Amino acid sequence: MSRELAHRIEKALGVPVRGVSPLSGSYGLSLDVVELADGRRVVAKHGRGPGPDHLLIEGRMLKRLAGEIPVPGVHLSEPDLLVMDHIAGSGGMGASVERHMAELLAAMHGRRQLFFGLDFDTTIGPLPQPNPRTERWVDFFREQRLMFMARLAHERAGLSSALLGRIERFCGHLEDYIEEPAHPALLHGDIWGGNVIASGGKVAAFIDPAIYYGHPEYDLAFMTMFGTAGSAFFSAYAALRPEFDSGAFFDVRRDVYLIYPHLTHVLICGISYAAGIDSRLARLGY
Repeated sequence: MSRELAHRIEKALGVPVRGVSPLSGSYGLSLDVVELADGRRVVAKHGRGPGPDHLLIEGRMLKRLAGEIPVPGVHLSEPDLLVMDHIAGSGGMGASVERHMAELLAAMHGRRQLFFGLDFDTTIGPLPQPNPRTERWVDFFREQRLMFMARLAHERAGLSSALLGRIERFCGHLEDYIEEPAHPALLHGDIWGGNVIASGGKVAAFIDPAIYYGHPEYDLAFMTMFGTAGSAFFSAYAALRPEFDSGAFFDVRRDVYLIYPHLTHVLICGISYAAGIDSRLARLGY
C-alpha cells in the first residue's frame, strides 16, 4: 500500500496507520488489513478493479445491507479505495452457523420491498448486474439475469450459439418453471462459503454482496451451488418461512435459478461451467 493511500485512510478515520498486512486480492484489486494506532483493524480494498465504479458500488451495497444482515461497516468508499471494518472469523460452516444464517436470511427475505430490481445497478464479482425497476419477477429474472448474462457470456467467453439459443427458448417458457413471490425481497445475491465469515458458531458477517430485490429462492439456490447450506439451514429456514415449498424448490426451481450463477462463472472462471447449464436445460427438457 502506498503512503498516499495510507494518508487517505488516516484522514478519513482520524487515526494514524500503524501497520499494513497484505492479503490476496482479485479482479485487479489489492486487499490489505490495516492496523490503526488506536488498536482497531480495518480492511482496505484498492485499485481500479474491473470498472471505475466497482468499489463505490460495493460500498453502496454494504451500506444497503447494514441493519438487514451483519456486514462490515464502511468507513470510506471512493473509486479506487474502499475501507471497511475487519471482521475476524474462526471456524467453518457448522450446523449452528447454518441455523443462524437461516434466521438472518429469513428475516431479511420477509421484509417487503416495492419492486424487483433496485434503485442502482450493482455487480456480481467483476460483472455488471443491471437492476431496472420491474413489476414482475419472471420478467426481471428472464431479461436482466438469464438473457443479459447469457448474451454477455456469448460475446465475451465463448458460450456457444447453440447453448445461447437453448437458453432463449427456455426463457420463453420461464413462467412454467418459477413463480412470483409473495413480495420482492432484498437478496445478498452471492452467498457461498467464501462470502460468509463465521465466529463462535454464528455468522459474524456476510461480505462481497451482489444485491437486488428479487425472489428469496435465488439466494437459497446459490447457497447450494458449492454446498454452503445443507439440511440444518433448510430445516431452520422452512420452519421460519412456512410458505417456502422445499419439495418443489429442490425438484425444479433450484435448477432454474442455478443457470444464472453458472453463466457468471462461465465469464469469470471459464467455459467448463457451461456443462452445468447444459445439464440443467436438458433436465428441464430444453
